[in-house]
Amino acid sequence: MQFSVWPSYDRTWGETLSLATWAEGAGFHSFWYADHLMPNTDDGTPDEGDALECWSVLAAIGALVPRVRLVSMVSPVTIHHPVLLAKRATTVDHVSTGRSVLGMGAGWQVNEHAAYGFDLPAPGPRVSRFAEAIEIVHRLFREDRVDFHGETYRLTGAPLSPKPVNGTLPILVGTGSPRMLRLTARWAEEWNTWGDPAEVGRRTERFLEACEAVGREPGELRRSAQAMVYYTPTPAARAAAEPHIVAGRSVVGGAQELIDQLARYAELGVHEFAIPDFTLGESESERRDTYAALHADVLSAFR
Repeated sequence: MQFSVWPSYDRTWGETLSLATWAEGAGFHSFWYADHLMPNTDDGTPDEGDALECWSVLAAIGALVPRVRLVSMVSPVTIHHPVLLAKRATTVDHVSTGRSVLGMGAGWQVNEHAAYGFDLPAPGPRVSRFAEAIEIVHRLFREDRVDFHGETYRLTGAPLSPKPVNGTLPILVGTGSPRMLRLTARWAEEWNTWGDPAEVGRRTERFLEACEAVGREPGELRRSAQAMVYYTPTPAARAAAEPHIVAGRSVVGGAQELIDQLARYAELGVHEFAIPDFTLGESESERRDTYAALHADVLSAFR
């Protein structure tokens, strides 16, 4: 199993670039970056916290840092037109000589839609819009010209030039719902989901059912997952983490406990596990030290 870093979008550019550079040298597989315009709030009100723009960051990392894959997590089609997404992902692909991964989603974060005036339909119509968008992107990567006449999008003789460096590039969808899983199985190259091993196991069963429903071999899709990681090598560290642990979305423990939990992801067929920095420390130095400790004490077991 491979591992990736995922800095929060409110980190400074300096910290973001420094982490990507360190991760490349340490052998991490990918650099993930969330596509949001502001921090989330529980009540849907706008938040004035910092949020760097995803595709600008990915392009800059692609130009400055070699080797690591560049993954948007994930770009909502309620905000981004699918043609613009295809163009952005392809541009980053050329900047990085073939390392772009287009993570796509149906959209969910209420406050950014409300504050900036983006429509956020009810779940059913929202997924219908996504179904059109992912088909358009899939076809733009592969076809010389695309005609599409749907409820939301209309393309007439639409080209995408240049094509991605390797002829196409991976589309990733992060989801666990049945209809979205079927769309993932039909149009995407990668499936991503949140959760601890038990939750990912339950979602994997639904993923396999979706593949069967659309006639896709599950082995044709790369699988990735993430959870909030709490490295607690001492009783004091465990006690400090306890109030923050979210059931079903966290992995917690000392080195061997984390090794055992990560091994379970591999057994479930997960190819890549991303480690968000959200739980790794309050300062840049704390976060880097925790990444380094995880790399030395935990991830080294999977080399």
